[in-house]
Amino acid sequence: MNLAMANIRKSKSATMSLFIFILVAALLLNVGLMVHTQLNAFFDQKNEQLKDAHVTFIMDQASYHAAHNEYLANYAGIKETETEETINLHTAKVIFGNGELTDSFVIFNADTKRAIGPLNLIEKSNATSINDIYVPYIFKTNGGYKLGDDFTITYQDKNYDYRIAGFLETTMMGTNNSGIMKFMLPETAYQSLADELDNQSKGVMISVVMEDKTQSPKLNNDFFQNVKKPQTVESTSYIWGVDIEMLKNVDSLVIKIIATILIAFSAIIVIVSLIVIKFRVSNNIEDDMANIGVLKSIGYTSRQILSSIMLQYFLITLSASVVGIALSYALMPLIGSIISKLSGLVWINSFDMIINLISIFFVTVCVVIVTLLSAFRVRKILPVAALRGGIQTHSFRKNYVPLEKAKGGLHFSLAIKSMLANVKQNIMILLIIMALTFATVFSVVLYYNIAFDKSAFVNLFGEEPGNVMVYAKRDTDTSELLSDIKQMDEVRNVNIVDLISIKIDDQFVHTNVTENFNRLENNIVYEGRQPKYENEISISWVVSDRINKGIGDTVNVKYGDETDNYLITGLSQTVGNVGQTASLTMDGIQRLQPNYKGTTFFVYLDDISNKDFINNVQKQYGDYIVDTLDLDKQIESQTSMYTDAVFAIMVIILTITVLVVVLILYLVIQTIITKRKKEFGVMKAIGYSTIQLMNQISISLLPIIITGVGIGGLLGIFFTNPILSVLLSSAGIRRLEFTIHLPIIAVVCVGLLTLAYIVSMLVSLKIKKISAYGLITE
Repeated sequence: MNLAMANIRKSKSATMSLFIFILVAALLLNVGLMVHTQLNAFFDQKNEQLKDAHVTFIMDQASYHAAHNEYLANYAGIKETETEETINLHTAKVIFGNGELTDSFVIFNADTKRAIGPLNLIEKSNATSINDIYVPYIFKTNGGYKLGDDFTITYQDKNYDYRIAGFLETTMMGTNNSGIMKFMLPETAYQSLADELDNQSKGVMISVVMEDKTQSPKLNNDFFQNVKKPQTVESTSYIWGVDIEMLKNVDSLVIKIIATILIAFSAIIVIVSLIVIKFRVSNNIEDDMANIGVLKSIGYTSRQILSSIMLQYFLITLSASVVGIALSYALMPLIGSIISKLSGLVWINSFDMIINLISIFFVTVCVVIVTLLSAFRVRKILPVAALRGGIQTHSFRKNYVPLEKAKGGLHFSLAIKSMLANVKQNIMILLIIMALTFATVFSVVLYYNIAFDKSAFVNLFGEEPGNVMVYAKRDTDTSELLSDIKQMDEVRNVNIVDLISIKIDDQFVHTNVTENFNRLENNIVYEGRQPKYENEISISWVVSDRINKGIGDTVNVKYGDETDNYLITGLSQTVGNVGQTASLTMDGIQRLQPNYKGTTFFVYLDDISNKDFINNVQKQYGDYIVDTLDLDKQIESQTSMYTDAVFAIMVIILTITVLVVVLILYLVIQTIITKRKKEFGVMKAIGYSTIQLMNQISISLLPIIITGVGIGGLLGIFFTNPILSVLLSSAGIRRLEFTIHLPIIAVVCVGLLTLAYIVSMLVSLKIKKISAYGLITE
């Protein structure tokens, strides 16, 4: 213990650097593990606390039938069911953040007594009015709303004005990730809205609580397979179902990615710490060689000396880990706010002793193992050799840069000699800079694709990257309207892309329908091709896994009351609709319904604002159009929550990267100055200036830093997409093509190089205190 404490006191700056490394590693690791392990339990606890359903079925009144309740009454494992009337608003619009959110809204009567999914308010206004409305909490965290704000719902070209009287919390339909959102109105306002709307907006909701919520996806699927729609129901009617397991996966997707990034970056910091420890232990053994010889000569065993080294780093690691764990709870409110933004639920962090111990144990064991392996050479050092400074023979290293033959300036040659003389140090710096550069490039690429060039990120959701969506009336001649819109000024292209629900081998699947997939700009098929002919279909790999069929197989497709067989031509990927998607040509869907015609137009614009185009198209063709949607505003509103979350992670990674680079260079340069103190003093005595010696140190490090930054940057360029594909595989992504914006990456790499040079020059200023007179009088 005395030897260990003496070593710690002797190298205070190195001890502090290592302390900070391990603190950061333990902090990030603990945060990542806590989020990963608590997330599923968090959703489950919220679901139980809020008394929400495990499965919810939403339908219009025309689709509702007594057979639905009869089937659920006889289904094994159901604990409780509840049925109530609702108001269903399809493609309603609200202002959300900096954009416009278009989604399906389900309006409930807030005064109805219900056992499943009752009104749970996080905040409630003290004042009441006849236009009160209760909206999901995500409108506060992401939408920019607060209590008392005006809230306007636009539906069927009419505005319905309300005042936000409270924010509700729900695990079902609380975000726009599921395609439908939940709102509540007091009874008077509810009845007023119901009387004003047509029968198409009248709906029914069936809520189901199960004994085992993990069986909710099975019930959701079984319900649609076994409950037949009455023959009197029109094909335009619908039944929509969602289960808690599906919503849990969708709402937690980005949160899990963020947690994984934190864990991965903490692993990088742990590796950095281990490399630093190996470097420090090796240097300490070389610097203290004579002291080791003295200790062995007076009776200390190798085991005792080894134990003191082990104890030194064990004490630093243990104390730093404990402090890191404590600070991780101070960081959790920031992570909790990100989780609330993405999930629409209030995150309440809980103390997790098991995860804390796992984090401490993992970091400590790694450090102990590396310290043991690095210090094991103490056993082989004989006292007499140690007293000679470790010199075993008179065989010295080859001089690869003899000054009398070296080309270039003297200072450059001396810098290269210094670089070649410290191979282990150079490898350490190379690995650390490489890992940090890769992590930085990874986070910058992720942020760039979510905050700036969003096309690749939006493509993940399977959306066609148009500018404006136009919904035509069902009795409109769509081919003529399509041709007319295509002839409008500033219109670059127009495509019909409908989203319908079909059955594929008894599985309900969201399906895109268009005339020619080659005209679309977003090809979501990663293997095979999109359908060309009327008997072909492409399916997502999620659907492929579920039905156990792939390219070349035949599937049974049902739409309405008609069925037919189709050939699978490709496998696609998308995050949207939980990855359960397919694609058919217009001819393909018309095999099942000959009178089918598309009604959703995606319009691509040049040199005109979306707002101006919408005004123009409504003036010219308003009689043939149901509604329009500004897709750019929609995308802006939906991606804003991801932008904030990823920006926070990028800032954390960049901050820690800068901190680690500064500490590593400080540690290395301080070691160089300590080792070469006499040499620098002599060089000063014969006429070298401080700035010349500082440049020698910087130049000796720059080739290694440039190499590390270059390799790390290349790894980021070539491996960011594959790694993100792995992270997103559980959400339906197999191949990712995020934009790798080389100028941004170049700026990051140049920034790291500039930082390294500036830090190396600043730390090298310590040379100024070295003098020949000081060395003589020491």
